[in-house]
Amino acid sequence: MMRNLTRRRGQKGFTLIELLIVVAIIGIIAAILIPNLLDALQKAKQKRSVGDMRNVGAAWFSWLTDQVGAAAAGAAANTYDMGPLATTLTGDELLQTLYNASGIFYIQEVPNRDGWGGTYEYLHAPSPLDPQYMAIWSGGRDNGDDSQTAASSYTMGPFIATDYDQDIVWADGFFVRYPAGVQVQ
Repeated sequence: MMRNLTRRRGQKGFTLIELLIVVAIIGIIAAILIPNLLDALQKAKQKRSVGDMRNVGAAWFSWLTDQVGAAAAGAAANTYDMGPLATTLTGDELLQTLYNASGIFYIQEVPNRDGWGGTYEYLHAPSPLDPQYMAIWSGGRDNGDDSQTAASSYTMGPFIATDYDQDIVWADGFFVRYPAGVQVQ
């Protein structure tokens, strides 16, 4: 019996302090990595939204150029008023416009939701000859819960890329509001 007791005491194992140190190190590593992971997820959603808007906008702009024969991208003003763009399309309605019966299609799919799950708003003016004809709006992470809506007037230019609640706006061939660092044309 004495032999069994000495054998158990001689076995190797971790002490409580060693286990606590390992748990503390894992906690520190997690505290460093989790915020970076969450930020990377938000940035991926933002980039997906910007990419979707760029693809759909390029297809829509190509359609407009083919229909009207002239469309000038770019603007000299520092604000963009989306008020004249009164008609809102769903993604499916826009897809029907960009894919016609003669077999010409400009895009295979028009997304309805942005990276955060909010609804894109596809807006256009009554006539393709209007100087401001088309826009795509995403409300960002908060889905437009701030004072701005798709019918707002926007100061043109970039915003801080980590401000994921900002609206992203593409209109008439270029980005009106976009995260800093995005190529706008």
